[in-house]
Amino acid sequence: MQQEQPNNKLHGITLETMLSKLADHYGWKELSRLIKINCFSIDPSIKSSLKFLRRTPWARKKIEDLYIDTIDEFKR
Repeated sequence: MQQEQPNNKLHGITLETMLSKLADHYGWKELSRLIKINCFSIDPSIKSSLKFLRRTPWARKKIEDLYIDTIDEFKR
């Protein structure tokens, strides 16, 4: 049973959704500048980036933090 998490901005948001919105908003080049991860700068794709992010907790945390910082811009 899942509990409601009213203060968790990431509740119900998948990693794929976060990454897609960030890539659409910033573009891969800017995303690789903001977060220094090779999968964003060398032949970037959602699929390859998700594979890396799911295996690498520190990188996933950076994506989550950037998503939270950018969430208000998505609403505009």
